[in-house]
Amino acid sequence: MKIDFSKENGLVPAIIQDATTKNVLMLGYMNQEAYDKTISIQKVTFYSRSKKRLWTKGEESGNFLELVSIENDCDSDSLLVQVHPVGPTCHKGTGTCWNGENLQNYGFLSDLETVISDRRSNKDTQKSYVASMFDKGIAKIAQKVGEEAVEVVIEAMDSKDDLFLYEAADLLFHYLMLLQAKGFTLQDIENELKKRHKVSK
Repeated sequence: MKIDFSKENGLVPAIIQDATTKNVLMLGYMNQEAYDKTISIQKVTFYSRSKKRLWTKGEESGNFLELVSIENDCDSDSLLVQVHPVGPTCHKGTGTCWNGENLQNYGFLSDLETVISDRRSNKDTQKSYVASMFDKGIAKIAQKVGEEAVEVVIEAMDSKDDLFLYEAADLLFHYLMLLQAKGFTLQDIENELKKRHKVSK
């Protein structure tokens, strides 16, 4: 991989991204020596502009960034470094250097999980369908998931894709409610699937 270290006094920015969650964790700088050491020890090493030396992230705290991959950008002058972080990335103890937590995110589905959780907590059963379902108990939620699953199967056998998608969305929505009723999230489902994937290798 040809990296152009000539533009910024021998340094290139290195964007650090969690290989699993895809969250951006921090930004550092590498020179040729830092890059070579990163490859050699498989732990992300930067060039400190303030201390004027190499430093391996975690060398004091133990919160290393274990290297997964490095990609060069189209101009060969910045790097995307994917890692498995060991512990919090920021020296202030947060998951990222933007005061954020390094949590898995499923886009809109994560937002929907939050909405379900909030409406379950508010318990306004007259205004919220979600709250009313939780008020009826887990058996009613489980029954609703079963009913929606049957609807999905029926629509799958037909040619009306719009109805199939409508019922599939209903099923997923109620499934998210059932997961929460049982005390689980999408993260738990992903973890289970990952375990099975490892076993099947």
